[in-house]
Amino acid sequence: MSVAENLREIKNELPEHVTLVAVSKTKPNAAIQEAYDAGHRDFGENKVQEMTSKWEDLPRDIHWHMIGHVQTNKVKYMAPFVHLIHGVDREKVLREVNKRAGNEDRKIRCTLQVHIAEESSKFGFDEKELDEAVKKLTEGLYPNVIPVGLMGMATLTDDTNQIRKEFKHLKSLFDRYSGSFEEWNVLSMGMSADYEIAIEEGSTMVRIGSAIFGARD
Repeated sequence: MSVAENLREIKNELPEHVTLVAVSKTKPNAAIQEAYDAGHRDFGENKVQEMTSKWEDLPRDIHWHMIGHVQTNKVKYMAPFVHLIHGVDREKVLREVNKRAGNEDRKIRCTLQVHIAEESSKFGFDEKELDEAVKKLTEGLYPNVIPVGLMGMATLTDDTNQIRKEFKHLKSLFDRYSGSFEEWNVLSMGMSADYEIAIEEGSTMVRIGSAIFGARD
């Protein structure tokens, strides 16, 4: 099936309140353009250089989502245009995003990444760090950052009970802070392999790549 057909099929099965981020990392501009021509606007990249070069070449009304691990020295390159940074996983990144957004005279929307998986290779705040970051954000320490919710990645496992438990935990943290911020409405959890469970557990944004664009190059 074509990219447009895959997109249509997935969108038809997603609840209305769930935003689909098409993960376009490593995919050529032509494939992204095909999805764009089919009406899609939200695309996810995990490398800032690749996202920046696609931003320069593709239609300007695309919403670019930075879904990968954020290196602070790369924030300045995406600060002029990024729509949402999913992987704000430590306070150093918050500080840098706040600084670079200020330089661009804009405010940047971010989700705070929480470490919910049992794998040590995954990034994210632990609960204590998350509490501290939220407190600083509510106190206005980072005025150029708009916190819109949380993001997390479940353990890569066939054990659906474990995946469900991790997503449930993230949703409870998301609920804990609802009311703290004006735009707290994004719970970014769920990828190609587990997005159906994520939606059942309250996800409002899923990140799907291979099911749209085919296997990764």
